[in-house]
Amino acid sequence: MKAMLPVLRADALDDEDRPQRWLIETLWSEAAVGLIGGQPKCLKSWLALEMAVSVATGTPCLARHAVQRPGPALIYLAEDALHTVRHRLGTLCHQRGKLLDDLDVHVITAPVLRLDLEPDQARLRETVRTLAPRLLVLDPLVRLHRLDENSSAEVSHFLAYLRALQREFDLAIALVHHTNKSGTHAAGQSLRGSGDFHAWSDSAIYLRRQREGQVLLAVEHRAAPVPPTMAMRLTDGDSPYLELVAHQPPSPDPLDQRILQALKDQAPRTRADLRQALAARNQSLGIALDRLLATGVVTRGTDGYTLAVPRSRVPPIGMNGNGTTAHLPAAPS
Repeated sequence: MKAMLPVLRADALDDEDRPQRWLIETLWSEAAVGLIGGQPKCLKSWLALEMAVSVATGTPCLARHAVQRPGPALIYLAEDALHTVRHRLGTLCHQRGKLLDDLDVHVITAPVLRLDLEPDQARLRETVRTLAPRLLVLDPLVRLHRLDENSSAEVSHFLAYLRALQREFDLAIALVHHTNKSGTHAAGQSLRGSGDFHAWSDSAIYLRRQREGQVLLAVEHRAAPVPPTMAMRLTDGDSPYLELVAHQPPSPDPLDQRILQALKDQAPRTRADLRQALAARNQSLGIALDRLLATGVVTRGTDGYTLAVPRSRVPPIGMNGNGTTAHLPAAPS
């Protein structure tokens, strides 16, 4: 007789209400795999190092988010010189009143790491087994393989290896990746390549550069509430570090408001109909419609675009139901 898979009746399953467990409170779940995504020059590598130093020192990440499971960190930054990595780690330690000599962060110094190849997979696994880190940072994804990132078949094997590593060693993995240049889609939908990257993530952080050197930080979790969007910046001086700053939501785009008014008056409407009615440029209209779709304000069917809520319940354009100014949610990228 062939062996069957282990099963339990539904009423025999564990019904204990387990609290959410965090590696870094509200930012990264315990032993979670996921992505730090964003366009170039939006502080992805700095944030990855900030997380690693926080975990290794047990100090709050961004001076706000407590580390619940401190321990060693293992990092690989393929695009940064080793002296640059050392300097950045040193400044992050200094900001915390810690010494670099006491920092339990291990830096992989291999010039090339190909995690689509079995020999390098085996070497990384042995490194993790030996050092037992709480957090593994791999930055950036594009330097870790020679796969077709748009191929689900190729990407799934790569991500399966990282998931197996996470499960075997109870390890959190943060993979730094780029988002599309347009930045018009919501969070994980803006990641370059296969949708498997988004589906694979337990926790994910998406960064988007704003004016005056600020970067918006949006977080997603598979099984935990989403915290509010934050803003951070890199401080000036010889010892820069990341700090959170007050974030003011952007004013709604006038074209967004005009689209909502048009759909409130008549729906559904095709893109061509909206373009003619609003006398809008096709490219600008497309970006605005993508933004409204991504934030769930508008839906699209076979016969055109319509509001996501009944027209009778939509407050006056530019106002909330209580009479205050409305701000359309900005889709993080």
